[in-house]
Amino acid sequence: MKDFIFAVNATMPVFLIIILGKILIKLNVINEQWIKITDRFAFRVALPATLFIDIADMEINPGENIKLVVFCIVVTTIMFFGTWLLAYLFLKDKKSVGAFTQSAVRGSAAILGIPFAVNIYGHAGMVPLMILAVVPLFNAYSVIILAVSSHFENKEDLKNRKNKIDRELLKDVNLASNRNEKIEIRKKTSIGFKDIVRSIVSNPLIIGIALGFPFCIFQIKLPFVLHQSISRVGDTATALMLISLGAGFEIKDLTGKFGYSFVSTMIKLVLLPLIFIPLAVYFGFRNDSLIAILIMLGTPSAISGYVMAKSMDNDYVLMSSAIVMTTLFSAVTFTIWIFILKSMALI
Repeated sequence: MKDFIFAVNATMPVFLIIILGKILIKLNVINEQWIKITDRFAFRVALPATLFIDIADMEINPGENIKLVVFCIVVTTIMFFGTWLLAYLFLKDKKSVGAFTQSAVRGSAAILGIPFAVNIYGHAGMVPLMILAVVPLFNAYSVIILAVSSHFENKEDLKNRKNKIDRELLKDVNLASNRNEKIEIRKKTSIGFKDIVRSIVSNPLIIGIALGFPFCIFQIKLPFVLHQSISRVGDTATALMLISLGAGFEIKDLTGKFGYSFVSTMIKLVLLPLIFIPLAVYFGFRNDSLIAILIMLGTPSAISGYVMAKSMDNDYVLMSSAIVMTTLFSAVTFTIWIFILKSMALI
């Protein structure tokens, strides 16, 4: 019962802030313009600041449990690219592939992970080591998958786009704006490898991670004033993203994307733990190491994924629905996983 109450206490504040966002936009306290500006600020400033500080503050200790790090890295890689491949093969709407993959795999390891571990053991245990291993991969893999998937098109859409180009080419267009629009349409149908690489390398999140690594590797300590300033900017990310998420959320969107959202939720909260927890047990992980792996696998979809999906021209409606659904259901599913592992004397 205590674990269930904690799970509710850990997830419900997030859900309530999402509801607050919806209330604020209904009361005209915020509007669509605020949402756009907030999403842009979170993606370009607040999230990169958070990632920079998180990476810069990491302490590298080769003597720690390399086995856990390797396991988490391998499993994360398999989860991301395996789910991406299956989503591309089986999802009818190709435009949803990137958001579906991210919502089904990427969890809130840092936001909810440490509170869960502290509640169970009284300390963070092996969760920080797991975060060290997977959070950079979560961000890097998400950017790669979203950047590539943003260029996926359904066959019917591609056919209509090409027909539109053909019709435009037959017209005598004299206005420069129309000519430029036509050029842009043609460019969109022939995205090259350079465009994809450029979108990845120039991504603010990747830049934030990259800038933090030298401080981590060489153990360079930021001056206190600078560290606190960047941290405070980064601290604004979660609340702003949740309010923006709630403000942009529509019940009709949840209904329209319910099928994909439900499937990604089941993958995130049930299927992935069902596949990889027994594997972790087989490799000898127990107690706080096993809890760290469960947190990696079974926490709700990451809130930052909504801003990333929206900013990188992916299906942010699906991402929004999946975040709410996984957050709502995780109080039950995570408690069940804790109960199962506890009853088997594995934790």
